[in-house]
Amino acid sequence: MSETVAFSKHSVNVFFHILTQCNLKCCHCYINPDQHGNHSLSIETIRAWLKLFVNKTQNANLIFLGGEPTMHPDLDKGVKSAREMGYASITIDTNGYLFHDFLNKITPADIDFLSFSLDGASPETNDQIRGNGCYGQCVSGIQQAVARGFKTSLIYTVSNRNIHELSMMPALLSRLGVDRFFIQVIGIRGKSRGKTAASGEDNLQVDQRTWMTLIPSVADQAADLGITVTYPKVFLHDAEVFECAGQVAENYFIFPNGRVYQCPLCEDYPLHSFEIRDNLLIPREKINERDLFALTIPEGCVMNRLVQSGNISYRDDGSPDYKIACCLLKEEVAARKTAL
Repeated sequence: MSETVAFSKHSVNVFFHILTQCNLKCCHCYINPDQHGNHSLSIETIRAWLKLFVNKTQNANLIFLGGEPTMHPDLDKGVKSAREMGYASITIDTNGYLFHDFLNKITPADIDFLSFSLDGASPETNDQIRGNGCYGQCVSGIQQAVARGFKTSLIYTVSNRNIHELSMMPALLSRLGVDRFFIQVIGIRGKSRGKTAASGEDNLQVDQRTWMTLIPSVADQAADLGITVTYPKVFLHDAEVFECAGQVAENYFIFPNGRVYQCPLCEDYPLHSFEIRDNLLIPREKINERDLFALTIPEGCVMNRLVQSGNISYRDDGSPDYKIACCLLKEEVAARKTAL
């Protein structure tokens, strides 16, 4: 049985993009240099910006992102500074290339998770999405991390390009010794938004019936193998109440140009709630994403309705078949036994 994970009102989640540079060109990449910047932050700036969020609560969780964060030569210093500052948990999202001899510069005590991205159970599927050779490199990176005692997780971004291999993932992750599995829905933003608009392709996102049938089934398979699974709820029934994380939780998505968003769906637009100037967190005046969070519509998430409405279907009377949940509302299936 899955459990809906409520928005935490007592912790801060900091998604820190320390650079936008990456060695890959994944089809669904959400980075938009025009909106997010195209430079790397200095280690001095990284430390200054980390201090802006750690003291908001005793439970601040930090995720280092890119681009590819291990391409930053001082990522290890940023990690150790964050630990010294008192961040409750530290995760690094990586494509598995692990640049700058990164694993030799940190220890399992420095971070809580290394989170790898793989979008296929085979090289054929993964590499058509992420680039030639990525599958082998990511698997190698996972094996190195597990051998050195790091806790690992894996992110699988589901689309109609790779959903046929999703059910093959639990067995693969069990063999690799991965601890957690994050199944993510593809967002039509960044690069995928541009490609979708250019090609007219409108079926990247999995339909409601497939999502609500297949995803829980795969999550159960993984849980039986000792892997905890988290995935977005996505679809709400009529009786379920929509709630926006921007209204009740503290999530900060930070980019190198100083923009700070509270909703990832807004990141293609200059709608950020805050900006960092002179190492200070400054609230922005109207109109920004916070002014949209309070809007109530039958479709649920107003930002989803505005930027990726293709995953909503309607009845003959014009009412939506279902509501779209906040993208930060998750379902979790706990591991049920120790993997062999």
